[in-house]
Amino acid sequence: MDEYYSNGKLLLTSEYVVLDGIECLALPTKFGQSLSVKKNQSDEFNWLSYDNKNHLWFKEKYTINNGNSLSYHGEKNEISDTLLKIFNSIIKLNKLIFNDNIGYDFISKLSFSKNWGLGSSSTLINNLANWARVDPYELLKLTFGGSGYDIACANYNKPIQFSNLNNKISVNKINFNPVFKENIFFIYLGEKQNTRDGIEKYRSKKNDLSDEIKKEFININQSLLKTNDIKEFEKYLTRHEFLISTLIGLVPIKEKLFKDYKKGIVKSLGAWGGDFVLVTGTKTDMQYFTKKGYKIIFKYSQLIK
Repeated sequence: MDEYYSNGKLLLTSEYVVLDGIECLALPTKFGQSLSVKKNQSDEFNWLSYDNKNHLWFKEKYTINNGNSLSYHGEKNEISDTLLKIFNSIIKLNKLIFNDNIGYDFISKLSFSKNWGLGSSSTLINNLANWARVDPYELLKLTFGGSGYDIACANYNKPIQFSNLNNKISVNKINFNPVFKENIFFIYLGEKQNTRDGIEKYRSKKNDLSDEIKKEFININQSLLKTNDIKEFEKYLTRHEFLISTLIGLVPIKEKLFKDYKKGIVKSLGAWGGDFVLVTGTKTDMQYFTKKGYKIIFKYSQLIK
């Protein structure tokens, strides 16, 4: 049996503009997804997906058609179609992958809730790419799309600086370990965002980023890596929220939901709307959010690698 594992992710900076080649700071998480693969004696393969509570939430059986395409047995549905698209994309990248007509048993397990937006798709893509020996960035391009920062996080065990300018991937480990990390929390807002929808909406606006704006995002990223002062950290991220808000035409999450939170900042992470946000403050300050019904709160050290 072959075993694979990929880290989840959170995007600290450059959401949306990372699609234009602007470098971002991204954080691999302690949660992720595993994949075990075992050969069987058939021309079919069985797929089982388990959630973080070890509940089977998806199963399907696929048939290999002459080594060059797949079809599934169950009634038509979005999840089976998505997995079918991934496997047919794998065949495009590795035409010999199913030529021996050997079947497989796949078992995929998440260590985080699939509703959290920590990368259930990217960790799946990365695991399958590693199994099939294909480029995970190319597989992502053929399936879900995006910049690829989430694929980088899947493979790195430290915070990273990522860019994809003119289809040239650059990934560097960074020393991002804030001395004030006991004052950084991550809160789940309860509404998983569709990354593909967010990408399409941003691209439809056809924003033409000026050199001045690009330079400001780069300066913010570099400043965040250097500062040991939480007030400076908050100032840079507040400015970042303003810049993204101006580009995408959405109100920042703090202004929208938490206008009366005065102890620190609230910053969106990734597609704006409902996944995780970064919040600064003390453990006692987090009672503000629990009283509003936001119960899933992680300390920095609980969530980030």
